[in-house]
Amino acid sequence: MFDSRQYEWADLSLVIGGRPLTAFRGVKYTKKIEREPVYAKGRMAHSIQSGNVAIEGEIKLLQSEYEALIASGGGTILGLSVDALVAYGNPAEGNMMITDRIEGIRFTEENKEFNQGDQFMEITLPFVALDVKSQV
Repeated sequence: MFDSRQYEWADLSLVIGGRPLTAFRGVKYTKKIEREPVYAKGRMAHSIQSGNVAIEGEIKLLQSEYEALIASGGGTILGLSVDALVAYGNPAEGNMMITDRIEGIRFTEENKEFNQGDQFMEITLPFVALDVKSQV
């Protein structure tokens, strides 16, 4: 029988630097490769060449989780170099567990923003990384 159930937010776990996060609200990561068409005689490209691969992303946290990261970084997250595990699925419900390991995360900025009427502070931390390895 074919099961079309999709993974949902409740199925997601995030571990950064060996510490499971509970107050995160989003995670996004992208692996990109430089591509360039190579032109020679004629109007059409003769080939497409590949260049560097880059990994970048962002993590959205509540302020309490952000402050814990700052404390583990000695007062700043800009000096941290951590790995992250992003796991989703629920084998107990018949879902396959999928795990992505993001290696060598370095945060590129620290920021805080609070606006009138906000009930909580959500902080977005952009990062670059060395690699993403997926396991099924």
